[in-house]
Amino acid sequence: MTVSYAGEVPNGSSFGCFWRILWKWRGSVYKLVWRELIAYLCLYYTINLVYRFVLNEQQQLIFTKVRIYFGQQGESIPMSFVLGFYVNKVVQRWWEQYRLLPWPDTLALFISAAIPNATGGATKNETGRLMRRNIMRYMVLAYVITLQRISLRVKRRFPTTQHLVDAGLMHESESKIFDALNAKSPMSKYWMPLVWATNIINRARKEGLITSDHIVQTILMELSDIRRRLGGLIGYDTVCVPLVYTQVVTLVLYTYFIAALVGRQMLPNMPDAKDPDLYFPFFTVLQFVFYVGWLKVAEVLINPFGEDDDDIELNWLIDRHIKAAYLIVDEMHEE
Repeated sequence: MTVSYAGEVPNGSSFGCFWRILWKWRGSVYKLVWRELIAYLCLYYTINLVYRFVLNEQQQLIFTKVRIYFGQQGESIPMSFVLGFYVNKVVQRWWEQYRLLPWPDTLALFISAAIPNATGGATKNETGRLMRRNIMRYMVLAYVITLQRISLRVKRRFPTTQHLVDAGLMHESESKIFDALNAKSPMSKYWMPLVWATNIINRARKEGLITSDHIVQTILMELSDIRRRLGGLIGYDTVCVPLVYTQVVTLVLYTYFIAALVGRQMLPNMPDAKDPDLYFPFFTVLQFVFYVGWLKVAEVLINPFGEDDDDIELNWLIDRHIKAAYLIVDEMHEE
């Protein structure tokens, strides 16, 4: 689930408002970069020790010239521009995908108001109740079928249609129809439950449970919006940020720090040396954390439905939507 910290920074005018969240580990930049940082420092000190204890004086002079060259040329790489533009696009996609996730509450309110309990006895009341529940079940089923395709966590929870049947989201007869159509065409059929929901709405109108064509139109428009959102999620999953762009950004970052392995070496004082002999590259480490952490932001957010700390917890949303939908159209109906 996305790490929430808004409650810990209630007053932006207080001194050091964000300091307290710097010590969080879950979802932090420290958790994302510590492995790469340790590997980088190991390489850095290996090169440093080789210079100090393996190379002779002539070789050290050659290495010093190479170090100066790498240090000067490495600074010409446009790190901030490339990373900033890329991460901005990834964050934008992440937020848009979250905004596309449909919630059943509005549809449930429409259904609860549109299909009231009838005055024709218990049989009609039960028919209306089943219609309301089935429409919402189909909406959640379409939601889950979509998430099966784009989320590993949901796929692990519902790997087959039988698991959907066991969870009560699909009936055996519906499972057979779904599997038969899957055998004919491999395309995603997240829209099938929505078609079944529209059939129930039309039947409710014919039987007089829905009293107005305008109400039918309103419900169908809401179902159409849900279908649009689910289709948009599949579209984002299918069409990623161009691979070449991701490769360029990654190559730029690691090329920059490979050059820095040599170009930022703190060497023993020499007659013409300008840099002091420091044993820990403090500002190089800071720069590594900033830039690699910047790229890690993109790596985490490029798939918002994965398994990172800041990814959206879809299984929690599924459970919440099932409970909320049935609560609105059944337990709270006409209460």
